[in-house]
Amino acid sequence: MTQSADTKDLILDAAELLFSENGVEGVSLRALTSKAGVNLASVHYHFGSKEGVALAAFCRRVRPINEERLELLDKAESEGAADVESVLTALYAPALRLAGSPVHGRRFMRMCARFYTEPGAYLESAFTQEFAHVITRFEGALHRALPDLSRLELRRRMHFGIGVMVHTLLDSNRTRQWTDDACDPSDIGGTLDAMVSFVAAGFRAGTATPAAGTAGGAGIKADRT
Repeated sequence: MTQSADTKDLILDAAELLFSENGVEGVSLRALTSKAGVNLASVHYHFGSKEGVALAAFCRRVRPINEERLELLDKAESEGAADVESVLTALYAPALRLAGSPVHGRRFMRMCARFYTEPGAYLESAFTQEFAHVITRFEGALHRALPDLSRLELRRRMHFGIGVMVHTLLDSNRTRQWTDDACDPSDIGGTLDAMVSFVAAGFRAGTATPAAGTAGGAGIKADRT
């Protein structure tokens, strides 16, 4: 590894740790350079700004995850018509494996939780750029697996399915607390199987129209007025 690459990794490692603890806004460039053991010029040379560091720290972990997702999806489709379970497995498994990494996983997920709750315009742009193609590919695969679902309903269920993953990944301690330790996020295989089974059932569920006054229908609107 070159000295330049070493310096970049030192900065990104320090950023991942500090951003996970304090968010981007709560970390000064001075604190970042001090933690990394580099000078301010190195940050500006490699990343341009603190926001540039945040983007690079995010992309460093996310891009390999998305590459693996697409590889798993390609493999599932090459072996025949991919069903809902195999598509969801390809979507969830790489992220769960990273989250379970004792070296980087928990820290990166805490940083993502900060990004998720304290978004800036530059982070919103990064989310769109890094995930747009992946979402398009998985939407197409799920549409082929469930051709009777409308695109609107498919996207609604994708939103819910991604929410299950995000909630599980970004707050593993709460997952353990809410289930009295019955659900252990460090059990990657068990968590993956449970998530895939649960979300696949949701994708296959019928589309009933809620009656007026029920929790899913007009009653919600009436309660908010």
